[in-house]
Amino acid sequence: MDAYISRYLREMEVIVKGLNVAKIEQALEILLRLRTERGRIFFLGLGGGAGNSSHAVGDFRRLAGIEAHTPTDNVCELSAMINDEGWEDVFVNWLKECKLNDKDAVFIFSVSGGDAQNNVSVNIIRALKYAKENRARIIGIVGGNGGYTAQVADVCVIIPAISSDTVTMHTESFQSAIWHLLVSHPRIKTMQTKWEEVNAASKKI
Repeated sequence: MDAYISRYLREMEVIVKGLNVAKIEQALEILLRLRTERGRIFFLGLGGGAGNSSHAVGDFRRLAGIEAHTPTDNVCELSAMINDEGWEDVFVNWLKECKLNDKDAVFIFSVSGGDAQNNVSVNIIRALKYAKENRARIIGIVGGNGGYTAQVADVCVIIPAISSDTVTMHTESFQSAIWHLLVSHPRIKTMQTKWEEVNAASKKI
């Protein structure tokens, strides 16, 4: 097998074994309580994290019956806010417009988790400070040492960094794996996906 392919897949095995399952269970409990209280999830991410946010919004709304949103789904609103108010404040100002409150949760998909000292993902850091001020719950799935997200989150699942050249790829991949785990959990899922319905029906024939 190609050496890089072999190493990459081997690293994924190591990451799976290194995940903190208790943290994932804690995230599940927060989401269950949020749904009971009719709170909302606001997903925040940049780059691949933005793509994961968009996908997660659709899954949690449709499969779990939880109202969910992300600012990066609306390029018109997002670009107008960046133009008028600046990149670093775009997420916090969006959360203000959404009237974030203590029933809601901010869910972070980030590789760094935010690092003010190195000027990395400052917009996420400012959004998290605002979330703390408003007593919203914070969940993060992040890489590296977890950054600012790990410092302030109610629950932060850190994707173990195995190799310096694959941190981003593994972090963004496992963000998807873990949110799919959460949204498909029997205690969360309220609607069956179409493909599972088709499979179930075919087995009855």
